[in-house]
Amino acid sequence: MKILPSINSPEDLRQLSKDELKILAQEIREYLSEVIPQVGGHFASSLGVVELTLALHYIFNTPEDLLVWDVGHQAYVHKILTGRREAIRTIRQYGGISGFCRRSESPYDTFDAGHASTSISAALGLATARDLKGEKHKVVAIIGDGSLTGGLAYEGLNNAGQARRDLLVILNDNNMSISPSVGAIANYLNAIITNPFYEKIKGEVWDFTAKIPPLTEKLRSLARRAQESIKTFIMPGLFFEDLGFRYFGPINGHDLDELTQILGRVKDLPGPILLHVLTRKGKGHLEAEQHPDRYHGIGPSKNKSTTNKKENPSYTEIFGKTMVQLAEKSDKICAITAAMADGTGLVKFREKFAERFFDVGIAEGHAVTFAAGLAVAGMRPVVAIYSTFLQRAFDQIIHDVALQRLPVIFALDRAGLVGEDGPTHHGAFDLSYLSPIPNMIVSAPRNGQELRNLIYTALLQDRQPFAIRYPRDKSPEPINFEEELHEIPVGSWEILQEGEKILILAVGTMVEQSLKAIPALEANGLNPTVVNCRFIKPIDKNLLEKLIDNHQIVFTIEENVLSGGFGSQIASFLEEKNLANQVELMMLGLPDKFIEHGARNLLLDLTGLTTPRIAEEILKKVDLEMMTKHVLNRKARNKH
Repeated sequence: MKILPSINSPEDLRQLSKDELKILAQEIREYLSEVIPQVGGHFASSLGVVELTLALHYIFNTPEDLLVWDVGHQAYVHKILTGRREAIRTIRQYGGISGFCRRSESPYDTFDAGHASTSISAALGLATARDLKGEKHKVVAIIGDGSLTGGLAYEGLNNAGQARRDLLVILNDNNMSISPSVGAIANYLNAIITNPFYEKIKGEVWDFTAKIPPLTEKLRSLARRAQESIKTFIMPGLFFEDLGFRYFGPINGHDLDELTQILGRVKDLPGPILLHVLTRKGKGHLEAEQHPDRYHGIGPSKNKSTTNKKENPSYTEIFGKTMVQLAEKSDKICAITAAMADGTGLVKFREKFAERFFDVGIAEGHAVTFAAGLAVAGMRPVVAIYSTFLQRAFDQIIHDVALQRLPVIFALDRAGLVGEDGPTHHGAFDLSYLSPIPNMIVSAPRNGQELRNLIYTALLQDRQPFAIRYPRDKSPEPINFEEELHEIPVGSWEILQEGEKILILAVGTMVEQSLKAIPALEANGLNPTVVNCRFIKPIDKNLLEKLIDNHQIVFTIEENVLSGGFGSQIASFLEEKNLANQVELMMLGLPDKFIEHGARNLLLDLTGLTTPRIAEEILKKVDLEMMTKHVLNRKARNKH
């Protein structure tokens, strides 16, 4: 009889024996291997923490004791154990549960997260509040080694070590974030894990004490104290202990007996504790173990009848291939990513130009200032970071790049709505946070070919930072990678269709949607002018002034929040030029709220940014305008 169907809360879990826990671990792996490939989601990371999650809920009294998961993409097992077993089948789907921890979803989800390196800081805040209120519950932060490449994690560690509050930090070390972990910290952790002398001494002491049952525990207690001295001599430094933590480990993260035993021991120890747990990403699924980066996040299985259809390449692929082509012609071009070589399309660049490829770990702020240093020395750095993650480097963009007018190029992948990863990952704000920055050029291609030309154009600039935002989507048109690249004049727009009365100013992905809306508008007697506003900053002021003279209603359409976005800039321009009374402005974009998770096309439709919804909004506005004029004319006639 299966155990998993009977587990509806951690309270059920705590009634099991250790042997039953091991059977449950296997059942959970089988369940994940059945469900996640069907619906899509974070797969390898979930498989890697099965035993650790079971042990945490088994030993700690959740939800009274608080578990804070870093990022949250590894919390699928946690969701299964906390009453969401069947809901996992809806994960990341519109109306279903989130792919990350959500406080609104469950009392067991202590802290919302989607970005890395936040857990220790959040857990310290929770522990501090507990102490101030005189409460006694435990607080546990679970952080991966990949997240330890982020500076925020060290700010948290530093403060927690100084604060001396009771706090357990579990370092889930699988030598991976999404791409393999990089840097000195990864090397440090590997040195701890692989030191044979330490493990040999530790094993021999434990074996020896087992031969004297009456004194075993007493001798092992003495041995644990001696262990700290041993580590001082043979470890590559007591980094965590120097920060004020008591360090334990490393231990096998797939051995439930060892996990529950050690967690039971450290649970009530005072002060900040760090437990180093070794896990294997993708554990129990052969392909996921062999290729954990490929199986980090997987899409839902597709209908075989659609898989043979040839699709246009994604913007990410186009960016990666174009970078390789351009780097072949210039040895000054460098690529920088924050633990996302695959996600940003830079794997081929890394293979071909290893000396000019830099993965700095999950450290976006450092990536930007590092690029600034390269630029000062005459190199041409291209920083490829998801739009939502570049928010973390806002200060560095202003202070270290824009202020110095350095020609750093920002390639903002996943701009706009990303789909199933939801509000923590939507790139909804980049036009708003980049446009106010002096010296910054901000652009968005309408298709893949224009993306290639914008990258080429950006590399020709040598006095300003240059941002290019593009979506998590396919190019709307096929790509000819042999086509010669050409420079696009900075700040220039492109009229794609000339019309009258109705002016559509579309940005990036919205250009294609607007063009497709033309037949519906023409069927209703409208002949709109459609402009590809590929530069959001600077705007094409000369062209815009000319267009205003020939049109009555202006629509701005952008896949960005309206506040501070492209439409806001057009409104400011109209006010500045005393043109606001000459035309009526209507702005279409993302609403002033966080957009939930779901398929990208569905979310675009719900926010009014698909072709039918755009046509509908334009027709509605024009009808209202005509109705208003009719009423005003009738009133004027009646008056006379």
